[in-house]
Amino acid sequence: MTTVAVVGTGVIGASWAKLFLAHGLDVVATDPAPGAEEQLRTALEGTALDRLRFVPDAGEAAAAADFVQENGPEREDVKHALFAVLDEAARPDVVLASSSSGLLPSVIARGCPRHPERVVIGHPFNPPHLIPLVEVVPGRDTAPEVVDRAVAFYTSVGKRPIRLAREVPGHIANRLQAALWQEAYSLVERGVATVADIDTAIAYGPGLRWAVLGPFANQHLSGGAGGLAHVLAHLGPPTEEWWRDLGRVHLTPELAETLVAGVDAELAGTDQQSLVAARDAVLGGLLAAKAAQPDLP
Repeated sequence: MTTVAVVGTGVIGASWAKLFLAHGLDVVATDPAPGAEEQLRTALEGTALDRLRFVPDAGEAAAAADFVQENGPEREDVKHALFAVLDEAARPDVVLASSSSGLLPSVIARGCPRHPERVVIGHPFNPPHLIPLVEVVPGRDTAPEVVDRAVAFYTSVGKRPIRLAREVPGHIANRLQAALWQEAYSLVERGVATVADIDTAIAYGPGLRWAVLGPFANQHLSGGAGGLAHVLAHLGPPTEEWWRDLGRVHLTPELAETLVAGVDAELAGTDQQSLVAARDAVLGGLLAAKAAQPDLP
């Protein structure tokens, strides 16, 4: 595999392109937005731009590719129209992977009447060129070998793919995030804490442990010699009480305004580009530290 089509070159698509180029692949990129090529080349400054080709048409990009990574808007009608073009243009053996953060692959595959069996979700986390996780999700018609090939491809470019046994809206990681957001929004709405305090609670508390190990492994370590069995036996009942007290919220205009104002207050005086650079630098250091620890799963 030598050439990847990156269809849609916004924040996610540009980051995918950066990753693919860094691993020696050729990238054929396309995006209909005005100025998209210039913005992409600016975003990829310092990368091997001699292996990047920008074309005006998604079909042209797909026809040249050994693998297609689609990053279009999260709308069914847009996905269907776009995948119809990709399905028509790409060779039958080429995997059509969508970065969709929540749409079901079976829904997206309705736009592929010729080869729905080659449609799969390959959902990354922002920024894809740094965050290893990619969720590989098959639809009802996805061939098992397509999932195998997608997993193998993502592994070859340094990703840490996980394979879902079946499709669910939002996949895995976004559903877990959504559960946390629900309670975070509720705590703000109920006046329990500020946006800044909740961010601090996660970033300087459990988020540090979650960056090293997942929720189950962390719970296991919290149980000492008794492990997860001890935690579930002793903290299970109070945890169930907390579940029953968790808030359920609706994103009313008033709540949305409160959340946005809270973030604005938290980040007042902070340059966003500098914040992104600092985040990425810490992520790079963390990933290097994790890679140096052979005992981490």
